[in-house]
Amino acid sequence: MWKKIKFWAVTLLIVALGGACASLYFFGRRTAEVRRVVDAPSIVKQIQQISELSTVKYNVQKVVGLEEEKVPFGSEKILLLVQATVLGGIDLSGFSAKDCVIDGKTVTIRLPPPQVLQVFIDDKNTQVWDRSKTWWTPWVPFSPDLERKARLAALEAVQVAALEMGILSNAQQNAEKTIGRFLQPTGIETVRFESATARAVLGEK
Repeated sequence: MWKKIKFWAVTLLIVALGGACASLYFFGRRTAEVRRVVDAPSIVKQIQQISELSTVKYNVQKVVGLEEEKVPFGSEKILLLVQATVLGGIDLSGFSAKDCVIDGKTVTIRLPPPQVLQVFIDDKNTQVWDRSKTWWTPWVPFSPDLERKARLAALEAVQVAALEMGILSNAQQNAEKTIGRFLQPTGIETVRFESATARAVLGEK
């Protein structure tokens, strides 16, 4: 009786060991499958981080003339040669999950409209080209504030020039390309863009 119990115990142990070895052989060689989960919060966080990368820069040169009437009569004129830089882009700081809709491997992104972010004058390359006053009022001194007023007028003129050159459409296109490249490694195949001024689709043929 004891011999039979011992026999069956050894047999069951051998079978169990054999099953364990077979399991390790067939299933232990499989590698774990890693899937990247793409969700709206993760995309929003990535897009918010590339706000500066989506800007465009225009260098604009403009000649601005300003005339100031004197009291009781006469006038003073200034001609300013201005070199300025205009930055255009899309402010992504307020981008949120409601602006990002994921449908499978397609994501629809609703972008804020492009805008002029900053205009500043390059003081090193800006100079007074000409300054004069009416010849019959030689006693009237030059206005110390006229150049400052000319610079303020130049900022507005430079911004208008950049808009006419298409800085907003360029900023829109640049932002879409930057975001599309940024999302490509996440597994997204198609990126749709919607904005107040333009619509575009990346990844569709």
